[in-house]
This record gives sequence, structure tokens and C-alpha cells, in this order.
Amino acid sequence: MRSCGVEDLKKIFSADFLLITSAKQLQRTVISPLFLFGSTLFVLGLVSLLTGHIVSHREWYAQLRRPWGFKQGHIRLESIDIWKSKFSDAYYGCSERSPHFKGAVSERKSNGYLLIAASGGLNQQRIGVTDAVVVARILNATLVLPDLDHHSFWKDESDFVDIFDADWFISSLSNDVKIVKRIPDKVMRRMERPPYTMRIPRKSAPEYYLEFVLPILLRRRAVQLTKFDYRLAYDIDDELQKLRCRVNYHALRFTKPIQDLGEKVVKRMQEMASRFVAVHLRFEPDMLAFSGCYYGGGDKERKELGEIRKRWENLPDLDAEGERRRGKCPLTPHEVGLMLRALGFGNDTYLYVASGEIYGGVNTLKPLRDLFRNFYTKEMLAEKELKPFLPHSDVFVTNNNGNMAKILAGHRRYAGHKRTIRPNAKKLSSLFKTRSQMHWETFVSRPDEMRPGRGDFHEFPYACVCPDQSPTWPPPISSPHIKPSTTSGAAEGGGVLLSVTAGCEEDGPAVGG
Repeated sequence: MRSCGVEDLKKIFSADFLLITSAKQLQRTVISPLFLFGSTLFVLGLVSLLTGHIVSHREWYAQLRRPWGFKQGHIRLESIDIWKSKFSDAYYGCSERSPHFKGAVSERKSNGYLLIAASGGLNQQRIGVTDAVVVARILNATLVLPDLDHHSFWKDESDFVDIFDADWFISSLSNDVKIVKRIPDKVMRRMERPPYTMRIPRKSAPEYYLEFVLPILLRRRAVQLTKFDYRLAYDIDDELQKLRCRVNYHALRFTKPIQDLGEKVVKRMQEMASRFVAVHLRFEPDMLAFSGCYYGGGDKERKELGEIRKRWENLPDLDAEGERRRGKCPLTPHEVGLMLRALGFGNDTYLYVASGEIYGGVNTLKPLRDLFRNFYTKEMLAEKELKPFLPHSDVFVTNNNGNMAKILAGHRRYAGHKRTIRPNAKKLSSLFKTRSQMHWETFVSRPDEMRPGRGDFHEFPYACVCPDQSPTWPPPISSPHIKPSTTSGAAEGGGVLLSVTAGCEEDGPAVGG
């Protein structure tokens, strides 16, 4: 299929625009059967554009325009670099231990053994493992290698040692926390009772662990914390935050087979293009079912996704259209492609698309592949899914705000503020609904407002990002210890629809806005 030129786009779009205008003029005179039929088709077109299964006038979206920054209704003079964050040379990751951070206590002198049962998907469990190390430090406990979740939706039987390099994990954190693979047999024999099991409330402060967990640990010598995900507060001491970073960005290293294959895939992409974009398309059936959203597939879609929803207990009934208006629905692959083209990525851009089984299969992916001819997936480059591949891309695009997206966004900030694009589905939803009623120039020029990032510590590791003191790169923010603003830019400056950084969130320094 030939690439569409600018003139082709203008002709096609002008025709569409004139048809809509003519329909409006007709409505003012007489309502004819022809108009009623045309109106019906128009409504169906609005529905179909949300599904991602149908490509309509693909050529219209091929017209490119360099994006310009908008802030609070004012156009900035400089254009935005869609490939590189302006903060990439001004900040760097810094998670080293400070001199006054005491070393780890020995196994014999520790207050007991802390066992962790992680919960959820792999990246949710990764957050649990990261926090488990910090909790062990708070309790002066010896951490037993965490158990991964085998019972959640995915029924993944992988153990910690199957995914992560356990020996590296233990040795790299030896100065912070004592970690063992299992409680020694002689210690187990001396225990009068098995480890005490308890579940901690989510986002508990360190003081909670000291008040409620430590006494039991001292009495029983072993405590197991179940469903351990997001059980530690985000706002804790900076030295403990740095420990979080050392765990997440350094100690949790993938096993050698995964690491080697990941490097091989990265090399293949870099041999084809000097830079590429990694897209996390979270458009699998389980994600859509859990979201409660509807994508225009009729009774077949409702039945299929409804059956999947039954696998979760106590999921509330949701209003699909209401969820879309609130920005809770993942963008379709088609919508992700339109967003990227509107931001200025040409159809010759190399994409690596990370995803599981896409709902709708090749038909759903076709619009995205038509917009970007250099389209690659893990099936095309390797036999297994590789999460280590994503941090190496020049630009990372995420289609949701799940655990993987949060962890990678934080990792990329820590690793030098690599460009990250996050769509604001709430704002984009209304834009996509009316795209056929506007010129391409209008579509692209909708506010590219830059606003301070917001989110938890895993997304914005502010304690682990330091300003470069080089005189050529003075930090643009006065203090490296200011925590990220949680104020919505949309609330302050009007509608944020597209952003070249975080889809509406600044991928600038995690230390502030």
C-alpha cells in the first residue's frame, strides 16, 4: 500500500468535511429519508471509530505537523523534541547509600525472619518485593526470598528464581538487608509454632510495622505477610526511598537467559533503526474485561468479555460509556496510532509493540500497522515476551496506567529521563469522537499542554533523581527534593488532550513540576 501524500489527505478530508457541512445545511431545510439514512451511517461511524477494528480514511491521519507546546492557552515559541526530554541531560539517577545509613544486621542478630507472599501480576509483585526489602530493613529482620503469586488470574507457576537472578538479588543488597533463600532447618526445628501469618493494610506507614508487626516478630521469630502488594506507604524517609530504588532498578535483575535474549532483541531493533519507539499496548481480553469498557463488537464482544469478567469475584457492574468519559478505557491500537502521528512521529518510525494476545487479533492491529509500516512485535523478533526490552527504547508509549507502565515510567526517569508518552484517555475520548468534524490541523493543534507529573513513588522516584551540577546544565528546578505536584493541569489551564511527554503529564524531573 502506497503512503498517502499531503495533497491526498487534504482532498479526502475536505470531502468528508464538506459532506458533514452539507448534511447540516440539509437539516435546516427538510428532513428527508436520505438524510435520516445518512445520519444513521454517521452515528455508526462515530461508534466504529472507537472500536479500533475498522480503518476509515486512514490517509487523513498520515498528514504530519510538528507539535508545538501549549501551556495554559499560550503557545510556546519553541517546538517540542518528541524524541528527547529536555531534562535528559539535567538530571541523573542517584540511589547510593549515604554514609550514615547503617549496614545490615546479621542473620543471627536480626529480630527474626520475614516471609512475603506477593500478589497480582508480575509487575505488581515486583512492587511488593521492592517494598518487602524496605519493610525488612524497618523491622531489622532477615528477609526470606519472596514467594510469587501462583493463584491470581494468570495462574503463572514461575518462581522468583525463574524470573530474577536470586544470587545477585541477595548479594547486591547485602549491605542493606540480610536475605536468605529459606529459613534454616535448625531454626525451623526450634520454632514451637509455624510462622505467624497476617495481612497488612495497604499503604501502611513504617510506624504501623513497628507497632503491630515487630512485637509479633520478636515473639514468634517468623512472620509471613500475605497479599503483599502496595502495603507500604509511598511517603517514607528519603534513605528508605533510595533503598527502594536500589532494589527496583539494580537488585531485581532478570535471569541470564532472559537478559541475553532481551539484549539480542534490542540489538536487532538498533540494527534496523538508530532510534525506535516501544509501545505497551494493553489491549488484551483480560484488560478489556476488567475495565468494563465496550468497543463496538456487539453481542459477541459483550458475551466474550462478560465470561472473562466472571473470573474475578465481586467486580461491580460498570457503565461502559461512563467509564470512557472518565478516561478508564484503554485506547485502541488505532487511537494510539493516531495520537503518535498527531504528535509528529512519521510513518517511517520504527515501533516495537509489547503486548499479549490483542483482542480482535490482526484486524484490531491493522490500523496501527497501516499508520506505521515498520511495526514489530515479540513474535516477529523473539519467541518469548521480553520486559527488559522496553527500557532501552528511545521513546516509550503506554496505553494504560497499570503497574508495568508505572514501573517503566519511573525506571526511565531514573535512567536519564528517556521520553515517555502517556495518553490522557479522558481528554482524548472526546477528541476522537469529533475528529471527523475537524481539519487535520485542528486535530493536531488541540492543546499539547505540559503539566507536572503526578503519581506514586514508583512512577516518580523523586528521592533517587539528582540534578547534574555541571555549569552547562543547571537544574531547572530550585530544589531536588520537592515532591511532584498532584494538581491536574487540566483543572488549572483547560483541556489537555495531547502531550508529547506524558500524554498530558510532564516526563520531566521526578523532583517536581
